[in-house]
Amino acid sequence: MDFLRLIRYKNLLMVLLTMVLTKYALIDSIFFSDISFKNYTLIHTTYLGITLTHYQFILFAFSILCITAGGYIINDIFDTETDKINKPLKVIIDTSISKKKAWVVYYFTSILGFILGTYLSFTTENNLYSFFFLGTILALFLYSKYLKKTLFIGNLLVSALLGLVVFITVIFNEPKAHNSNLLEVISNMATSIRLLLIMITYIVFSVLTNLIREIIKDIEDINGDLKIKANTLPILFGRKRAAKVAFFFSAILLVFLLIILQSLVKEYLLLSYGILFILLPLLYFMYKLWFSESKKEFSQLSNLMKVIMLFGILSMVLFKFNS
Repeated sequence: MDFLRLIRYKNLLMVLLTMVLTKYALIDSIFFSDISFKNYTLIHTTYLGITLTHYQFILFAFSILCITAGGYIINDIFDTETDKINKPLKVIIDTSISKKKAWVVYYFTSILGFILGTYLSFTTENNLYSFFFLGTILALFLYSKYLKKTLFIGNLLVSALLGLVVFITVIFNEPKAHNSNLLEVISNMATSIRLLLIMITYIVFSVLTNLIREIIKDIEDINGDLKIKANTLPILFGRKRAAKVAFFFSAILLVFLLIILQSLVKEYLLLSYGILFILLPLLYFMYKLWFSESKKEFSQLSNLMKVIMLFGILSMVLFKFNS
């Protein structure tokens, strides 16, 4: 159980859900009219195989989960002292698991994730994609060691990395059709553009929601961060101003959602879902954020934002009914 807490298994499940729904709900519903384990029929073109088979996708997902778990472990290793102040009852390293064992697990998960990711990159003839895995490992280490203590850069980096989950899942799984005539070329190009726009929508949503949550977590952890002389937003400008910055990005997210919902006026299922499960919770979140002051209130806001993020990811399922 301590090991599961160390690797943040609940967060890993969220990452796994994002990858599974991106592939099997979003991409498949946009590109395929008939799906089986052996043959894939594109809506406009017959294509035998896909960038990643079901077996390869399992390796791909496991690779991403290993690297993500490694990121959580290295973050806990460097945050041991601050965690003793911010969340003393939840400290794992140096209490349930030694720091030496934590380092071993970190190296094992990160190296295994990199090996699997590199293997898939080369076997699918996308050699350059291996740099995504290496770059993510390095970025997570730099974030935990240095950038987490800086003003806003660390927040933006870790939010971008979480948005990268959708991006890398798409580029590994988007089918490459064999077009035999001009009509097929145009049709499949239009389909690819549609996927690109949807992918960008989910990436922007993921980055903004995670950025807001990172700022709120910094407000929660201000006491521990003060001990290590970090230069986070609430330390430099105070809790109230940091909360207003989080509110500002929430307003940007609200405008973004309104634009997206406006484009879905004829997609009644997606529109209704977006209003009920994303827009209204976000408005409630913004209302609570404006008046929040205590650590407990900010902790509740952090959990509420996770719920909004979950509903955003689950909306991919609806493409199965709108394809």
